[in-house]
Amino acid sequence: MGRPSLGRHRSQQALKLRSEGERVGGHTEGADLEVLYGRAFARWWDVVAGVRHDFKPGASQDFVAIGVQGLAPYKFEVEATAYLGQSGQTAARLEAEYETLLTNRLILQPLVEVSFYGKNDERRGIGSGLSTAEAGLRLRYEFTRQFAPYIGVVHERAFGRTADFRRAADEGVNDTRFVAGIRIWF
Repeated sequence: MGRPSLGRHRSQQALKLRSEGERVGGHTEGADLEVLYGRAFARWWDVVAGVRHDFKPGASQDFVAIGVQGLAPYKFEVEATAYLGQSGQTAARLEAEYETLLTNRLILQPLVEVSFYGKNDERRGIGSGLSTAEAGLRLRYEFTRQFAPYIGVVHERAFGRTADFRRAADEGVNDTRFVAGIRIWF
């Protein structure tokens, strides 16, 4: 579940909101919200720290988050965030994306995201180690830099114990889905 970035504008400090969710058949399968404080430490790079709240799957869970995000060489946008949760659960999420301008307002964005967890959490269907990897493609139209709806497709694959938990629950380890959303920043 790729996250829309809040734009490439890098200020000295900012409050950042990152959220994602997944609905299937009218039911929420997964959702989280991150509230992060970001501060520039180098040109095009921010350090971020804050909290993440997972609403689903399973019972809600809170994490403390710390990470970096910025513009890597060749204009790849990169996010790397580490999490420390309740009961000593640890996690890490790495994401990279690239923007190709088809016109001044129409942008094609391939992205890759991988998630890792420090220990098994069977009630939430999460296994230790490499948990999931996603690859996707989004097409957005920027009415303004601050407001841009998008559509796209994402393919997700579960690995290791996460895949085992999904098989035990009669769920697939591979999932391809269409996504839609709005990228905003202010």
